[in-house]
Amino acid sequence: MLNFIYYPVSFILWCWHWVFGHVFGESSGFAWALSVVFLVFTLRALLFKPFVGQVRSMRKMQEFAPELQKIKKKYANDKQRQAQEMQKLQSEHGVNPLGGCLPMLVQIPVFIGLFHVLRSFKPGWGEVYFFDAQGVESFVNAKLFGANLSTFITMPWDDPNQPSLTDFGTERSAVLLVAIPLMIIASIATHFTARHSVARQTQAAADNPQTAIMNKLTLYIFPLGVLVGGLFFPIAILLYWLSNNAWTLGQQYVVYHRIDREEEAKKVEATAQRSALAPKPGVKPATKPKPGQKPQAQRKPAAPQAAPPAAEAKSAPEASESATTATPATEVPGLSPDRSPSKKQGNKKRR
Repeated sequence: MLNFIYYPVSFILWCWHWVFGHVFGESSGFAWALSVVFLVFTLRALLFKPFVGQVRSMRKMQEFAPELQKIKKKYANDKQRQAQEMQKLQSEHGVNPLGGCLPMLVQIPVFIGLFHVLRSFKPGWGEVYFFDAQGVESFVNAKLFGANLSTFITMPWDDPNQPSLTDFGTERSAVLLVAIPLMIIASIATHFTARHSVARQTQAAADNPQTAIMNKLTLYIFPLGVLVGGLFFPIAILLYWLSNNAWTLGQQYVVYHRIDREEEAKKVEATAQRSALAPKPGVKPATKPKPGQKPQAQRKPAAPQAAPPAAEAKSAPEASESATTATPATEVPGLSPDRSPSKKQGNKKRR
C-alpha cells in the first residue's frame, strides 16, 4: 500500500550502498551504516529550502503573535469568525502555517519507509524493492562492531516465528555494546536540537501556555522517548535518528545565523535611509504646499557687491581732509559750525 514511499527510500539507500560498497566492500557494516546516514543527508538536503521557509514563517508569526491573541479574545465566542480573521491576518503577513510543518510531515513517511525496508531484510529472503537477493544477503551478513544493523536490544534470542539473534548470528552483548551508546547520543542530540529551537523564541511566544507545554515535550519527553524507543529500534534506525538530529542541529545553526545577518543588514539599511531623509541641523523641514497652492520658489542669495577699484579709492589723508572741510547737511546759513543755531551772532553783550 505504501510502495510509493518504500521504493524511493530503498532506491536512495541502494545508490549510496553502491558508492560505499566499492570503497569498504558490499558486505561491510561501515558501507551500510554510511548508506543509512547519507540517505538521511540526501532527504534533508532536498528539504533545506522548505526548512528555511519554515524558520521565516515562525519568525513572522512571532512578530504578529500579539495581534493573534487580540483576535482570540475578541472572537472568543465565535470560532468561525476567529478562524477567518486569523487566516486573513496570516495572509496579510504572507505566512502559511502548513508550510512550516512540511519538513516534519515529510520526515515521518521517510522514517516509516526506512523502518519497513530494513525490517524486510531477513535471512533467506529474495528481492526487497530495489535490492536483489544478493543485496539483501549482503545486508544480513554485514556487522558493525559485531552487531547486525537489523538487530535490536529486545530481539528474541531464538524464535521460529520471527527473526531472532540466532538467525543473524549476533550476540546480545554485541547489540548492547553498539545500541546503548547510539541511544544515549541520539537522545542528547534530540534534547539539544529542541533546546536550540526554544532559545530562538521570543519572550511573548515563550509565555504562551500552549507553547510552554510544547517546549517541555520537545525538551524532555521526546528525548526520553528516543531513549526508551531505542530498546525496540534496529541499530540502523538509531543511526538514522542520530544523523537526522545532527543534521538538524547544524542546519539550525547555519540558517538562524544567516537570517540574523539578513535582519541586521535590513535594520542598518533602514537606519541609514532615515538618517538620509532627516533634515540637517538648523534647517527647517520642507512643508508640503496646500491643495491649489503653488510651491514657493526658493530665493537665491544676493550676490555680494564688488569692492571699488583701488584706483578710484581715495587715500586716507585725502579722505580725512575732505571729511573736515565738508559742510554738514544740517548747517544753517549765517551760523558758524561751532555755534548753536538757537544763538545769533552779535547778541552777546559785553560787560
